[in-house]
Amino acid sequence: MIKARLREEYENSIKKALMDKFNYNNVMEVPRLEKICLNQGVGAATADKKLVDNAVAEMTNIAGQQAVPTKSRKAISNFKLREEMPIGARVTLRHDRMYEFLDRLISISLPRVRDFQGLKVKGFDGRGNYTMGVTEQIIFPEINIDKVPRITGMDITFVTSAKNDVECLELLKLFGMPFQSQDNK
Repeated sequence: MIKARLREEYENSIKKALMDKFNYNNVMEVPRLEKICLNQGVGAATADKKLVDNAVAEMTNIAGQQAVPTKSRKAISNFKLREEMPIGARVTLRHDRMYEFLDRLISISLPRVRDFQGLKVKGFDGRGNYTMGVTEQIIFPEINIDKVPRITGMDITFVTSAKNDVECLELLKLFGMPFQSQDNK
C-alpha cells in the first residue's frame, strides 16, 4: 500500500522540524494531525428534504468517504424544526484519507477560492485545534458545478494532538497551509 504524500512528509521532515523548534524530549510529544472533520449545515432542510440528501452526496464526493446526515437534537417551533429531523451532513477523516484530503485542499481547492488572501489565524480554539469555513463547496474539483442545486458552505476542523495554538499553527504551516501573515490580520 502506498502511503499518502503528506504522511511521508510528516514522518520524514515535519516531525524533526517540530522536535528542533519546540525542544521535545520524546518523539511521542510531537504534535500530529489526528482527524479532519467536515460539517455542513443545511438551514433550508426543514422545507425541502432533498437538500440534506444532496449535501450528503456532495460531502461523500469531496471526502471520498460516506457522509452521514446530522439530526436536530430538539424541536424549535419558530424555525419549523422537529426533533430528530435531518438538518445537515458530516464526515470524519482519519489516517491516509485525511492526509489525501489535506493534500487536495492545500494544493487544489484553496487556490480556487476567489480573492484568497490566506487563512485567518483566528480559527484556533486554545486547545490545539483549528477550524476554517469554506463559503462555496464548488472550490472542490470533485463537485460538478452544473449539477449543484444551490451553493452552500461548510466548516473544516483540524484536530491535532498539539497542546496549544502555537504548536498547532506551526504544524499546519509545515504541512503547507497558507495562513495570513501576522501583520494583516
